[in-house]
Amino acid sequence: MDQHKLYRTIRVLSDEKFRTEEQLLGHILENIIVNEAIPIKGGRIWKLEQNSGTYRLLRQYGEIEEIRKNFRIRVLDYPLFGQLDKRGTVVGTETNRYLRQKGITHYSATGIGEKVLWKGYNLYQYILAINADFLKEDMTYALNIIGSALTSALRNRRSERKAKDLERDLDKAREIQRSILPVHELKFSNYDLYGISLSERIVGGDFFDYLQASDDKDRLAVVIGDAASKGLSAAAQALYVSGAIRMGVEFQTKISTLIGRLNRLVNKTFTTEHFISMVFAEFTDSDNGLVSYVNAGHCFPVVLHAATGGTEELGATGQIIGPFPAEKYRTEFTIMRRGDIMMLYTDGIVEASNEKREMYGEERLIGKLKELRAKSPKEICQLIIEDVQLHNRLIDYSDDKTIVIIRRTR
Repeated sequence: MDQHKLYRTIRVLSDEKFRTEEQLLGHILENIIVNEAIPIKGGRIWKLEQNSGTYRLLRQYGEIEEIRKNFRIRVLDYPLFGQLDKRGTVVGTETNRYLRQKGITHYSATGIGEKVLWKGYNLYQYILAINADFLKEDMTYALNIIGSALTSALRNRRSERKAKDLERDLDKAREIQRSILPVHELKFSNYDLYGISLSERIVGGDFFDYLQASDDKDRLAVVIGDAASKGLSAAAQALYVSGAIRMGVEFQTKISTLIGRLNRLVNKTFTTEHFISMVFAEFTDSDNGLVSYVNAGHCFPVVLHAATGGTEELGATGQIIGPFPAEKYRTEFTIMRRGDIMMLYTDGIVEASNEKREMYGEERLIGKLKELRAKSPKEICQLIIEDVQLHNRLIDYSDDKTIVIIRRTR
């Protein structure tokens, strides 16, 4: 499941106008349950009542036996709630007799909203509980994305005035973004690289970089990322993360260790809605074409194999960077042979929409890459950006667009 796309879906639903937070949460609950891409049968929204140390049932929807209105559960009866601020989502065995009578033998809990300190617990203002046939790792990822998106939506309702102030800083944000981008073109060992990043009127936080340790010229790291916030805030966060990655590369640590440390650093420095999705790919000066990578909740990079014409997607190996400090990142591998092309991009490319609200989409992007495969990385980048901009030309708002093309030449 594409984590960034899921986050955007929830945010779009949250952008509708609601009189209260409860109405917003109820609307989102209904929509994620009816969404066929999210295997959730039913769910409940619980609201913290600090004075009594309980969570009160606020909304319920879906294939669940109805629980009586305003039913409450005691925080102290659910010690796993104390782990939500570190893990985002927890799963436990239901002990409440009444809820077990309603057929709930296990529960999931996903934190939403602001955190408050209560008797040593960092408790979320709201909890989302769901019913599903099973809870795999991908489902936990999905619930954490939903929790983060809803937390962001609630905070945005309370800070619209601050958001307007940030919009006045757009020009400064563009300057900051430009300052962290490398030269477009690079040659390294058996690879030719070219990257483009375009910022739009509403500045996001796209960035890419080519990185080498000062005493190790046999390895090259290519990083692409997208900060979820907007305006100067996003540009500043991108600058911060880009600088941290540059420093981390100098220590030549394992990729998974480096991204894990970055995740904890971002968690301590920024609020949970200011997350980063990112891909870190490492190329070496060798003939075997081995590429190591970590994908932290970012759009899946695509490898076009010259020998077969087939494509390979490099899926997520961990969650987005920032909200979940305990996350463990896996390093995965792919092989690039002579003529193979790797394409890294941000969601501003595939989510660029035309006047009919039709997105450019992954299928069209991959088709365009195949069509241009014989051209240089520079030409591929420029022609794809041109095609995306033409698709997006009649729309007032669009996101930043970043694409990096890497070809193995020999």
